[in-house]
Order: sequence, then C-alpha cells, then structure tokens
Amino acid sequence: MIASARPLRIGITCYPTYGGSGIVATELGMELAARGYEVHFITYANPIRLDPGLPRIYYHEVEVSSYPLFQYPPYDLALASRMVEIAEWQRLDLLHVHYAIPHATSAFLARSMLAETRRLPFVTTLHGTDITLIGSDKSYLPVTRFSIEQSDGVTAISEYLRKETHEVVGARKDIRVIYNFVNCDMYRVAKQPHEERPRLLHISNFRPVKRAPDCVRILARARESVDCELWMAGDGPDRGAAERLAFELGVHDHVRFLGKQDHIERLIPLCDVLLLPSRLESFGLAALEAMACGVVPVATRTGGLPELITHGVNGFLEEPGDTDAQAARVVELLEDRDLYIRMRWAARTTAEERFCTSIIIPRYEAFYREVLEAA
Repeated sequence: MIASARPLRIGITCYPTYGGSGIVATELGMELAARGYEVHFITYANPIRLDPGLPRIYYHEVEVSSYPLFQYPPYDLALASRMVEIAEWQRLDLLHVHYAIPHATSAFLARSMLAETRRLPFVTTLHGTDITLIGSDKSYLPVTRFSIEQSDGVTAISEYLRKETHEVVGARKDIRVIYNFVNCDMYRVAKQPHEERPRLLHISNFRPVKRAPDCVRILARARESVDCELWMAGDGPDRGAAERLAFELGVHDHVRFLGKQDHIERLIPLCDVLLLPSRLESFGLAALEAMACGVVPVATRTGGLPELITHGVNGFLEEPGDTDAQAARVVELLEDRDLYIRMRWAARTTAEERFCTSIIIPRYEAFYREVLEAA
C-alpha cells in the first residue's frame, strides 16, 4: 500500500509535439512536480511545453531501432520496453498515459512484463481523436477497446468524450471525467488593454478538423463592418490553404501567420477574440486558455465545447461552417464595448471557478490514490 502522505513517482507518456493532449500531459506533469511528485516523461521527444531544469522532472527518450525487416519501426514495442526499464530503475508507482493507442497498449505490455515481480498500474486519459477518429477506425477498434478495458483507471476530458467512448468504442470500463485545466496565475488578463486595432486569434495544429481557413473567411466578413486583424498561431497541413485564401479574399495584409509558439500565455492577452471554428472539439483547451486571459471565444457548438462555453455569457457558439454567424458575433463583440467587457470577465470567472489547476489537479491526485488502493 502507498502511504497517503508520500508524493508518488509517476511515469507520463504522451505525444510530445504540438496538440492538446501533449500540452495537457506536460502541464499536468509540471503541476504535479510543483506539488512534490517525482515525474518521469517517457516518450520519443522532449515535450514541447516542458521548461528545462524544473526540479523533480525527468525525461527519458524512447529510441526506436530501424531494421530492414521492419517496414514501420515498432514504436509501441520500444515504448513498452522503455516503460519497464524506467519503472524498475526509478521505482515508479504508476504510469499515466495520454491517448489510448499506442500508449495504453504499451502500458499494458509493460505491466504484463513486470507482473511476476511487481504490480505497475496505469491510468489512461482519453483526449478526443484517439476515440472519435482513430478509435472508431475498424483497423484499430478492437485494440482501442482492449487497451481501455485493461487500464487500471480511465479518465476523459469531457462528458461528451466519456459518452462517445462508451457508444463508439463499446468500452464498458468506468470512465471518470476530469476536465482540462489552466494555470490561472500564468494565464491572466492583460493589465493594460492594447491600443491598436482589435485582434482576432486562432491557435491550432491546422489539421482539417480545426477548419483554420474558416478564420480567414470570418475575418473577411467581419472587416466589412469593423477594422480588425487576425493572428494565426501554429502550423500544420491547412496553413497553406489558409494563406492562399487570405490572398484570394484580399485580406492578406490583415493576417499574420505566427507559426508555432512556445509561450502562448504571452500571446493570448495581446488579442481580443479567439476564433475556434472547429468541426469537432472534445474539450477546447485553446478556448479555456483564452478565457483565462479574458479573451472571448467565438466557437462552434460541437463536442465538449458547450461544457466550457455558455452561449451569450462567456462566449458564443455557432454551428460549424457558419462563418457568417461567427463573423456577426465578432462584430457584435467589437462594436458593443459593454458587452465585450461583461463577457471577458465572465470568461475569466469561468476559468477561475471551474478549471484552475487548484481545482483540477487534486482530482488527478485523488484518482491516482484510488487506482493504487484498488491495485
């Protein structure tokens, strides 16, 4: 039994590049380390938001050998072997993997390899496309379901995703909803509003599901009524399409493509409205980070976003693809100063009262203890 007073030794595996699941996993690890836990990241690259030199945080690279026999290097097997090594060498109490496959699958293999000598429980956190896209693919459905069922504990980042996991994947496992979080001390409302023309902001990995070109359409339509500009942060497959569309619509002089940003908490307070026109969002981490900074989200009524954004109170929700309606909301916010001020502080209050690290991180801590007691 783990003494309840002792900080745990936790191994965290995630996709370390840009994307919501890796960001949440990295910031969870940093928050746990700040609370005295020993955190070991086990993945193929250093997590993108992981600040170097933080106490009680360690990074263990997973190296994958290439052999002519392997058309595709077996990362999942190399990861499982590395999990076993780190668990033994660092005396880990449990693994916390983010994304169902291959991470939960690798954790199951690692637990099985250690079964004769010790028990290594693992918690799986589901983030979205691991269920709604990959998990629903017939090629991966059986292994996704198996990996979830074999997990010692499972969490999902929204009630929407919990329901989807049961309905789409057919998993019978009990799933605990633990929402994404934001550090309300790091993400704050700007002390002084900027004096330049209003700025719209979009943050994503520019995958098609994010509908990044819609942001350009929204800008073009909004500029018919109000002078504003658009900042696009991130990179990915749809960036080129968004850039071309900006030229086609004649707004290229009013759009800045910023590329990948390491310190998004510095960028967001410089803007006024966040655009999140996604086809699907299981939670909407970018919206939460914006709300904590008093930047009002104009988003889509899809997935888990209604669990975060209350339409007309702390942001607006419109249908995916309806760029005219989204542009109208932008104009409404920028033309009605009283409305904007009321909504920006409602957005900040939502972040403070429901999603701050001081509220969410203890839920993970309690869940770890619960899983360890059961194991």
